[in-house]
Amino acid sequence: VRLTDRKKLTDYTLADVDGVVVLHARAIGAASGLAQFTQFDIRSAPVVDWRWKASALVEGADNRVAAKEDSPVRLLFAFDGDKSRLPLVERAIFYVTEKLSGRPLPYALLQYVWASTIPVGTVIEHPYTRRVRMLVVASGPGGVGKWQSLSRNVFDDFRHAFGEEPGDLAGVGVLTDTDNTGGAVEAWYGDIRFRPADR
Repeated sequence: VRLTDRKKLTDYTLADVDGVVVLHARAIGAASGLAQFTQFDIRSAPVVDWRWKASALVEGADNRVAAKEDSPVRLLFAFDGDKSRLPLVERAIFYVTEKLSGRPLPYALLQYVWASTIPVGTVIEHPYTRRVRMLVVASGPGGVGKWQSLSRNVFDDFRHAFGEEPGDLAGVGVLTDTDNTGGAVEAWYGDIRFRPADR
């Protein structure tokens, strides 16, 4: 997914790591993602399990600041919703972004990020739009260079981040980006799986 024509693309390839095929990302002053579009009620399988690995943190990154808003690994969840309910300024942002990127924005986008210093559990409003919220699920250098296995309830996290219930899940993606800081990082993503909540 190209974010804008003005940004260099992150390089994504499939790689065999210890006999398992995973997605390898390399970003050098770059930002683009890979997405799988879908359509299902997140209530039916709200828990997502995944694993990721990063070669390093992005030096100087701070997801709260537009000029430093990078992350070595991200999971993205796009949701449908009624855009006509949004304030005029938000609808204007949607319109301008669609004209620049050539594709419509989802109603809401929840991102799981690995931050450099921001505490785990922090919800960050994107510097440019309130319709994108980032939830810090990993922080600091602990675990760099090693596989991390994570599990989150996307339905609950969306309600916590946005203060409303999510619509249908419209897409799932990954994003490794260093375009704002100009840094370099490599990352690896294992399978992303949804399942019902534990009873």
